[in-house]
Amino acid sequence: MGDNSNLIGLVLASSSSAFIGSSFVVKKKGLKQAGATGVRAGSGGYGYLKEPLWWIGMVSMIFGEAANFAAYAFAPAILVTPLGALSIVVSAILAHHYLQERLNVFGMVGCALCIAGSVSITLHAPEESEISGVNEMAALAMQPDFLLYAFSAVSLALYLMFKVAPKYGKTHIFVNIGICSLFGSLSVVSCKALGMSIKMTFEGNNQFGYPATYVCILVVACCVVVQINYLNKALDLFNSAIVSPIYYVMFTVLVIVASTIMFKEHQTPTEIAAQFCGFVTIVGGTFILHSTKDMDLTGSLAGFNAKGQGPVANIRGTEELPILAGRETKQDL
Repeated sequence: MGDNSNLIGLVLASSSSAFIGSSFVVKKKGLKQAGATGVRAGSGGYGYLKEPLWWIGMVSMIFGEAANFAAYAFAPAILVTPLGALSIVVSAILAHHYLQERLNVFGMVGCALCIAGSVSITLHAPEESEISGVNEMAALAMQPDFLLYAFSAVSLALYLMFKVAPKYGKTHIFVNIGICSLFGSLSVVSCKALGMSIKMTFEGNNQFGYPATYVCILVVACCVVVQINYLNKALDLFNSAIVSPIYYVMFTVLVIVASTIMFKEHQTPTEIAAQFCGFVTIVGGTFILHSTKDMDLTGSLAGFNAKGQGPVANIRGTEELPILAGRETKQDL
C-alpha cells in the first residue's frame, strides 16, 4: 500500500480519536442532565434521547466512527488501531475540565500501561493479507474456526446481557464494556469488508452486486446498535476517564483475536512473546485503573504530605500513624 494511502489512513484515524474521545464527555454530560429529570440510562431509561447535548455527542461519535471506518479502507489495521489510544487522552483531558472527574496518579499510570500494552499487541499482530473482494472476505468468515469465535462471542455477549448485566451491570464496569467489545470485534471485521467494498466500488470494481456486502451492512448495523446502548449504560454508571481506556483495551484485544483467527497470518515466537507481554501489561494497567479509581490522593505522589494526610490517613482516622515518630495522631498534627 502506497505512502499516500497510509498517510490518508493515519489522518483519518487521528481525527477519529479526537471525535470519539470528545463524544464520551459530551454524551456523559447529556446523560447526567437526562438522569437529573428522569430514569437514568443505567437503570434502563431512555430520557437521554430528548437531550440535545447527548445528540451532539452522538453525532461526534458517528463522525469518529465514520473516519475510523474509512481509515481501515486506506491503511492496514496495524497502523490504524494504535491511534485509538489518543481517544483516551482526549477523553481524560476533557473530563477533567468539564466533568470534574479527576484521574489520580495511579490512574495515570494504569492508563499509560493500558496504552503501552495495547500498542505492543497491535504492533506485533500479524499483518493482514490482501483481499481481492467482498466474496473472499465472506469465504474467510465462513471458516469453521472463525465461525466458532463468532458463535462464542455472540453467546457470551448474550449471556452477559440477559443473565449478568441485570444483577451486576451497575457495580461491575467490565460487564457493559465487555458486551460492547465482543460485538465490536465482529463489527470491525464487517466494517473492514464494507469499507473495502466501497473503496473498490469507487475504483470501478462494483461490490454492491454481491449479497455478502449487504450482509456486512446488516451485521454492522446490529452490532453498532448494541454497542451504543451498552456504552451509554457504562458512561452513565462509571467515570468516563475509566470507561474510555478499559473499553479501548478490551476492544483492541478482541479485534486482534478476531483478525488473527480470520486471516491466519504466520507469527514468529518473538511476535507471540511480545503479544503475551502486551496482554499482561494491559491486565496490570486495567487492574490499577479499576482498583484505584475512587482513591482520594490529597497529598504527594505517594499519597502523603508533610502532615500525614492521604488515602491511608483518611482511612485510619484518629489511629496512630506508624510512619511518624512517637505517638502523635492525625489530630495532634
